[in-house]
Amino acid sequence: MNIFLQNALIAGIAISITCSLLGVFLVQRKMSFLGSGLSHSALGGIGLAILLGIEPMYVALPFTVLVSLLITLVNERTKLEMDTSIGILFSAATALGIIFIAQSSGYVGDAYSYLFGSILGVTPMDIVVAIAFTAITIAFMWRYWEELAYSTFDAELALSDNVHIRRNTYLLHILLAIAIVVAMKIIGIVLCTAFLTLPAAIARVVAGTFTKMTLIAVVVGIATTVVGMFVSFLVDFPSGATIIVVQSLVFGVCMVVKR
Repeated sequence: MNIFLQNALIAGIAISITCSLLGVFLVQRKMSFLGSGLSHSALGGIGLAILLGIEPMYVALPFTVLVSLLITLVNERTKLEMDTSIGILFSAATALGIIFIAQSSGYVGDAYSYLFGSILGVTPMDIVVAIAFTAITIAFMWRYWEELAYSTFDAELALSDNVHIRRNTYLLHILLAIAIVVAMKIIGIVLCTAFLTLPAAIARVVAGTFTKMTLIAVVVGIATTVVGMFVSFLVDFPSGATIIVVQSLVFGVCMVVKR
């Protein structure tokens, strides 16, 4: 097997597991826009890093986590709905990113690679980071999945049972921000939202319980990533976009069959 394809498969599978595990909560809580908002907010960190002439990941990670925390804080401290808080902060972060990139006098090619991803160009370090973060996400879900699921379906009852809803929400949003930064170098900012949403949406259509939805989302994420990678390799299509097209087709088939 081509070494580039092999590395891409490993990184893609790791990212698909992470995104699927987090995506089920976004879909079930009707917060898919949060994934989109954080994805675009990461551009602010990338633009600042390019302006400063340092590795984009070093700035994009804390920048996106900060935006995630601010979105949650604004939602808690004001009467605004979550989607409004997301819209305000991701618009501001994206605008800052554009300004930073425009003011940069150096090479701005990195910005485009982060926008559209380069899954066939992943490095061994990218793979290590993706696998390590996937392990962290799995460990987090193993510890907090029951509490997160409980508060997802009945927040008031979970609160009365002393479930730490606020803490768990902040932790979930921080993990989501980190997942987006890890994934954007591989699949791109533009496609991060689809990676978070589509496997979970497919699972939501066919699953009868939240446990099954979570498991199906992970399986669908892995399977569509593998199929999409091989299809893109055979027909020379962009890998990230091909994976999303495969996921979209699977979603359409599931909709038809479910009916």
